Amino acid sequence: MKANIPAKPKNNLKLVKRLISVIAIIAIYVWTFASVNIEWSKIFSMRTIENFDRIIPRFFDPAFQETGSIMGKMIETVFIAYTGSLAAAIIAIPLAFLCASNIVKSRIVNQIGMWILGAVRAFPEVLLAIIFVAAVGPNPFAGVLAISVGSTGMLGKLYSEVIESIDMKIIESLESSGANKLQILFYGIFPQVLPEFLSYAIYRFEIDVRASSVLGVVGAGGIGTLITFAYLNRNWEEVGMILLAIIVVVTIIDQISSFIRKRLV
Repeated sequence: MKANIPAKPKNNLKLVKRLISVIAIIAIYVWTFASVNIEWSKIFSMRTIENFDRIIPRFFDPAFQETGSIMGKMIETVFIAYTGSLAAAIIAIPLAFLCASNIVKSRIVNQIGMWILGAVRAFPEVLLAIIFVAAVGPNPFAGVLAISVGSTGMLGKLYSEVIESIDMKIIESLESSGANKLQILFYGIFPQVLPEFLSYAIYRFEIDVRASSVLGVVGAGGIGTLITFAYLNRNWEEVGMILLAIIVVVTIIDQISSFIRKRLV
């Protein structure tokens, strides 16, 4: 009669794996802080503390007399974000179809589409704004171009995932009934994907309002221009008013878009 050999306990192995993970994470943090050469003595010096005491309280005394000019630039910021998001939402659709393997049956075409979207996503909006300011000049149009290009990468990827999750049985039934490609697109694909397309586009608009708030720092229009001037003039009360305007407008847009997205999906 064979003796039952007890199974090896796995608890010790799990403990070793967790310990190695913790040590690796700590090592990465230590290496990161050591690499950026943070001068802790300056951060916690009396001069830094005095600067905080001198500047931060002025943020909480906003310059309400500048409300008119600040809200004008804030509205311009929203328009930049809206126009850029709308352009991106349209441009991303054909790119998304290129990436969707259940619609385009060519791996090469799918890969090219993914490369395009990946390359676009690699550039932050501020860097794109610098490039477009150099190309078209310091104006809101540069901000619109930066937002539209930057948003296309994210929306294209999300759209492609939505397309790949559609019910292909509907497409097959339309094909078997003799529908052409255009009819399949409008009656089989779009009804399934449009609600989520709109939801993602609105969500991206929320992000773009925040992103376009800083594009004016590099000359791409919007409220970032006022932030630059107020900072250079050390007018911290005006900076406080600008921050208050951004918080209020972004919060309102978040609430409205959240309500719309819940209705769509």
